[in-house]
Amino acid sequence: MTEVRVTVDGVNYADDVEPRMLLAQYLRETLGKTGTLIGCDTSNCGACTVSLNGQSVKSCSVLAVQADGGEVTTIEGLARDGNLHPVQEAFRECHGLQCGYCTPGMIMAAVDLLGDNPDPTEQEVREGIEGNLCRCTGYQNIVRAVQSAAKNMKPGAQAPAGQTATPVAGGN
Repeated sequence: MTEVRVTVDGVNYADDVEPRMLLAQYLRETLGKTGTLIGCDTSNCGACTVSLNGQSVKSCSVLAVQADGGEVTTIEGLARDGNLHPVQEAFRECHGLQCGYCTPGMIMAAVDLLGDNPDPTEQEVREGIEGNLCRCTGYQNIVRAVQSAAKNMKPGAQAPAGQTATPVAGGN
């Protein structure tokens, strides 16, 4: 066993984990962050996307021990004080989801994209979310949602860490 110290959604954790445990497993099984979905176990679908130290990563391809000392934001950590993050709100308003399975990872990838590019073109949105698969929507409303969120956000805006989070989108 190896001790991992990590901040997840503004809360500090210290846990003993198997060295081969994936970050996705740690978040879901140890911390109960079930909004981080596991869709393929091969890093192809993006359903498990979270933010690790400010960058989106597919948590099924990162070991929990690699996150030691880091800061993770999951879909549950985006909403603050009962208010959806602007990207979550835009997905709701623009109908950027159908079955909802890809939604948590898609939203996390979109938050990262907008942090780097606050006013993306349609093509830039499509490139920014290309590692996240949606089998239902055809992506049109997802692209619209990301561009709508961009208009409603200040450049590089992200939800502040350390506030009380409200679980949203995609819990299993």
